[in-house]
Amino acid sequence: MLLSVENLHVSYGQIKALHGINFHIDEGEIVCIIGANGAGKSTTLRAISRLVPVEKNSRMTYTGLNLLDYSADKVVSELGISHVPEGRRLFGNLTVMENLKLATFARKDNAQIAQDLVRVFAIFPRLKERMTQKAGTLSGGEQQMLAVGRAFMSGRKVMLLDEPSMGLAPLLMMDVFNALKEINAEGTTILLVEQNARLALQFAQRGYVLETGSVVLEGNSDDLLTNPEVKKAYLGG
Repeated sequence: MLLSVENLHVSYGQIKALHGINFHIDEGEIVCIIGANGAGKSTTLRAISRLVPVEKNSRMTYTGLNLLDYSADKVVSELGISHVPEGRRLFGNLTVMENLKLATFARKDNAQIAQDLVRVFAIFPRLKERMTQKAGTLSGGEQQMLAVGRAFMSGRKVMLLDEPSMGLAPLLMMDVFNALKEINAEGTTILLVEQNARLALQFAQRGYVLETGSVVLEGNSDDLLTNPEVKKAYLGG
């Protein structure tokens, strides 16, 4: 087991966002979390990334290490867990290349950094074409590619993705997801949260359904795609 989350509780003031959720991810998997707006999907990723405090008795372990012992920057630099946030959060006034290079700030393996940059440009040829262009002037699809590329450049072992399909035209959306499959095939474990449930379940091997901060269903993606409750609530019948 690569990542284990047990009894995860998160609150924002008096508002309970997560009510003791449990899930796990094995090395090399693609796992998705689906649910409606406000279900706690983004909060789950932010908790793993140590961007929000968790409540007492919450447990998260990564390769047997206590994730709660690590600050947000060390989660990336020491553990290799990268986070592609909702809205991408790029540095819009910096170029594509500058955004990619910033992601390597904690790395010392210069030869591997150079190889990773070549790989990013192979996966996303558009980024190579636009490497001197300011990130803020890219299209939505290109910005999503850059956000994924930036996570790749951080030296990722695990990639957390928050709503990667948001705002993308269907063709660009498939380009991004096909690229993610390539990245996974090369050894990166992926945890995806996505409101487009059908897309997420077709992409992932396993899934969890989150409702108002609680896991209500889990299983193989094929089983969830045919589950009557999931079909009714998230797949349009």
